[in-house]
Amino acid sequence: MNFETPDDFIARIEKDQQVNTFFLTQNLGAEVHWFFHEALKALKSELYLSACSSFVIGIEASIRFTQAQLESNEIVNKLDPIKTLSNRLLKVAKENGLPIEKLAFPSETDFNGKLLSTKPDLVNVEIVRLRHHLCHGNILEFRNSELGDSDILFTPECVRDLAYDLYQLSKNWVSALAEFRSQKFGISPYILKMQVVKSQSDLPPALTNTKPESD
Repeated sequence: MNFETPDDFIARIEKDQQVNTFFLTQNLGAEVHWFFHEALKALKSELYLSACSSFVIGIEASIRFTQAQLESNEIVNKLDPIKTLSNRLLKVAKENGLPIEKLAFPSETDFNGKLLSTKPDLVNVEIVRLRHHLCHGNILEFRNSELGDSDILFTPECVRDLAYDLYQLSKNWVSALAEFRSQKFGISPYILKMQVVKSQSDLPPALTNTKPESD
């Protein structure tokens, strides 16, 4: 039987803390980071619809709030109701230097082409398209039709892969946005410190031979 060593235990706790506090430590502001943090909690709880919605809203909030800060030297107390997530908003944000390219999905090789498209041939980039569908209750494209048209079904697990894709996208986006905000506003990401024991002698007796919890 393999037991977790004290060093392995400490490393696991530190890694878990880094994951759990990541979105809270990027200086996005409480008006933004809680969307991402709660999305992560939902993902860990297998609440995939909630996770998808919160990740998308977090991305939209982070752009709108940062744009508002760029446009005014005053404390932001109101967001323009017209400036919601769209190709147009992303193009303006890109002109302001925001790392919008980080919002492209890995398979979205035509991201810039979509962004530059205009009516009547406008094609939304994927994050905008998903926002328009998910945040307005349209999940039809995610239904499972493997059993045929007469047995189409939907459960939250149908968007599980999307939830994990949005998590990875959100992490990449937030990391890049935090760097931009640091350069623009002089506010840098910070690390929440956690006191940890460094040797077995510092551990309580109950943890010196702790068996890891099964996943």
